[in-house]
Amino acid sequence: MAIAPAMGVRLRHRVEHVDTDSCGVVHFSRYNSLMETVVLDLLEEHQAGLTDLAEQDLALAMTELTVRYLRPTHYRDRLTGWAAIVHVGGAQFRAAVTLARQEPDGSTDIAVGRLGFAAVHLRSGRPRPLPATVRRTLKRLSDPSGPDHPDKEPT
Repeated sequence: MAIAPAMGVRLRHRVEHVDTDSCGVVHFSRYNSLMETVVLDLLEEHQAGLTDLAEQDLALAMTELTVRYLRPTHYRDRLTGWAAIVHVGGAQFRAAVTLARQEPDGSTDIAVGRLGFAAVHLRSGRPRPLPATVRRTLKRLSDPSGPDHPDKEPT
């Protein structure tokens, strides 16, 4: 399921040579890291990202990654990405991400994905609960009627 572009652009990326295979097509593995960047940028923007977690001796470990490739992307294409938090638990959360190619007349979805993350201790890597402040922020982002949801129009 694609996420509406109104959910707030979290990524703007121009495909570089390093992103592609020898034919100039974006390598499938790049979609994964671009999707992760979209989610992490959303968290950073709301003071719930890796920087904030590291101050509490925590990090995020990816626990789930599902990607559906819709269309190929090529060298020099312009990409955008959107994310939405779709589940928040005590120690983990899931996000949905859409990547799109910018076209002269709009945009075309190229991939959709779901990513799961778990809080872990920064040094030991052992699972830890999400801090209450981060959990509250994620819940606000997952609530379409909430003031911090990426789909909300600025007032």
